Amino acid sequence: MDVKQIAKATSRMLMSYLTYESVRLVLAQLQETDPPRALWFQQFSTREKIQDGDRYLTELLVAHQELALRVMTVREHLAEEVLDYMPEMTRAAIQQANLGLRCSHLEKIVNAPPPVEQTQDPD
Repeated sequence: MDVKQIAKATSRMLMSYLTYESVRLVLAQLQETDPPRALWFQQFSTREKIQDGDRYLTELLVAHQELALRVMTVREHLAEEVLDYMPEMTRAAIQQANLGLRCSHLEKIVNAPPPVEQTQDPD
Protein backbone atom coordinates (compact mmCIF):
# COMPACT_ATOMS: atom_id res chain seq x y z
CA MET A 1 0.00 0.00 0.00
CA ASP A 2 1.47 3.34 -1.09
CA VAL A 3 0.08 5.77 1.49
CA LYS A 4 1.79 8.76 -0.10
CA GLN A 5 0.18 8.02 -3.48
CA ILE A 6 -3.22 7.57 -1.85
CA ALA A 7 -2.77 10.92 -0.07
CA LYS A 8 -1.88 12.62 -3.37
CA ALA A 9 -4.93 11.17 -5.12
CA THR A 10 -7.16 12.18 -2.22
CA SER A 11 -5.72 15.68 -2.28
CA ARG A 12 -6.40 16.02 -6.03
CA MET A 13 -9.95 14.80 -5.55
CA LEU A 14 -10.50 17.25 -2.68
CA MET A 15 -9.09 20.11 -4.78
CA SER A 16 -11.54 19.31 -7.54
CA TYR A 17 -14.41 19.13 -5.08
CA LEU A 18 -13.45 22.50 -3.60
CA THR A 19 -13.33 23.88 -7.14
CA TYR A 20 -16.87 22.59 -7.68
CA GLU A 21 -18.07 24.20 -4.44
CA SER A 22 -16.31 27.45 -5.38
CA VAL A 23 -18.06 27.47 -8.74
CA ARG A 24 -21.41 27.00 -6.99
CA LEU A 25 -20.69 29.91 -4.63
CA VAL A 26 -19.51 32.24 -7.38
CA LEU A 27 -22.50 31.28 -9.53
CA ALA A 28 -24.90 32.03 -6.66
CA GLN A 29 -23.23 35.42 -6.14
CA LEU A 30 -23.46 36.20 -9.85
CA GLN A 31 -27.13 35.26 -9.99
CA GLU A 32 -27.73 37.97 -7.39
CA THR A 33 -25.45 40.65 -8.85
CA ASP A 34 -24.97 39.96 -12.57
CA PRO A 35 -27.57 37.59 -14.08
CA PRO A 36 -26.22 37.73 -17.68
CA ARG A 37 -22.72 36.74 -16.52
CA ALA A 38 -24.27 34.08 -14.27
CA LEU A 39 -26.02 32.57 -17.29
CA TRP A 40 -22.78 32.53 -19.28
CA PHE A 41 -20.90 31.00 -16.33
CA GLN A 42 -23.55 28.34 -15.83
CA GLN A 43 -23.47 27.40 -19.52
CA PHE A 44 -19.67 27.30 -19.50
CA SER A 45 -19.65 25.14 -16.38
CA THR A 46 -22.15 22.76 -17.96
CA ARG A 47 -19.96 22.32 -21.07
CA GLU A 48 -16.59 21.95 -19.33
CA LYS A 49 -15.62 19.00 -17.18
CA ILE A 50 -15.65 20.33 -13.65
CA GLN A 51 -14.66 16.90 -12.25
CA ASP A 52 -11.02 17.86 -12.92
CA GLY A 53 -10.77 21.18 -11.10
CA ASP A 54 -7.44 22.31 -12.52
CA ARG A 55 -8.38 21.42 -16.08
CA TYR A 56 -11.67 23.28 -15.64
CA LEU A 57 -9.86 26.35 -14.30
CA THR A 58 -7.35 26.23 -17.16
CA GLU A 59 -10.24 26.37 -19.64
CA LEU A 60 -11.95 29.11 -17.63
CA LEU A 61 -8.75 31.19 -17.58
CA VAL A 62 -8.78 31.17 -21.38
CA ALA A 63 -12.49 31.95 -21.64
CA HIS A 64 -12.90 34.42 -18.76
CA GLN A 65 -9.85 35.26 -16.69
CA GLU A 66 -11.69 37.35 -14.09
CA LEU A 67 -14.10 34.55 -13.21
CA ALA A 68 -11.28 32.01 -13.08
CA LEU A 69 -9.33 34.15 -10.64
CA ARG A 70 -12.45 34.63 -8.55
CA VAL A 71 -13.11 30.88 -8.41
CA MET A 72 -9.47 30.24 -7.45
CA THR A 73 -9.69 32.83 -4.66
CA VAL A 74 -12.89 31.28 -3.30
CA ARG A 75 -11.35 27.78 -3.56
CA GLU A 76 -8.32 28.89 -1.58
CA HIS A 77 -10.53 30.49 1.07
CA LEU A 78 -12.66 27.34 1.34
CA ALA A 79 -9.53 25.24 1.73
CA GLU A 80 -8.32 27.45 4.57
CA GLU A 81 -11.68 27.22 6.31
CA VAL A 82 -12.40 23.53 5.77
CA LEU A 83 -9.13 21.63 5.88
CA ASP A 84 -8.45 22.10 9.59
CA TYR A 85 -11.58 20.08 10.40
CA MET A 86 -11.09 17.38 7.80
CA PRO A 87 -8.78 14.87 9.52
CA GLU A 88 -10.89 14.51 12.67
CA MET A 89 -14.22 14.69 10.85
CA THR A 90 -13.13 12.14 8.25
CA ARG A 91 -11.84 9.68 10.84
CA ALA A 92 -15.02 10.01 12.92
CA ALA A 93 -17.28 9.68 9.86
CA ILE A 94 -15.47 6.55 8.64
CA GLN A 95 -15.57 4.96 12.10
CA GLN A 96 -19.29 5.74 12.44
CA ALA A 97 -20.09 4.47 8.94
CA ASN A 98 -18.08 1.28 9.48
CA LEU A 99 -19.82 0.67 12.81
CA GLY A 100 -23.23 1.17 11.20
CA LEU A 101 -22.39 -1.17 8.33
CA ARG A 102 -21.07 -3.83 10.70
CA CYS A 103 -24.16 -3.57 12.91
CA SER A 104 -26.46 -3.80 9.92
CA HIS A 105 -24.58 -6.81 8.58
CA LEU A 106 -24.65 -8.53 11.97
CA GLU A 107 -28.41 -7.95 12.25
CA LYS A 108 -28.91 -9.54 8.84
CA ILE A 109 -26.81 -12.52 9.80
CA VAL A 110 -28.58 -13.01 13.15
CA ASN A 111 -32.09 -12.51 11.74
CA ALA A 112 -31.50 -14.49 8.58
CA PRO A 113 -33.54 -17.66 8.32
CA PRO A 114 -31.44 -20.76 8.91
CA PRO A 115 -30.17 -22.43 5.78
CA VAL A 116 -32.40 -25.19 4.46
CA GLU A 117 -30.78 -28.51 5.12
CA GLN A 118 -30.88 -30.82 2.21
CA THR A 119 -31.62 -34.44 2.93
CA GLN A 120 -29.81 -36.98 0.92
CA ASP A 121 -31.82 -39.49 -1.05
CA PRO A 122 -31.20 -42.99 0.26
CA ASP A 123 -30.96 -44.25 -3.34
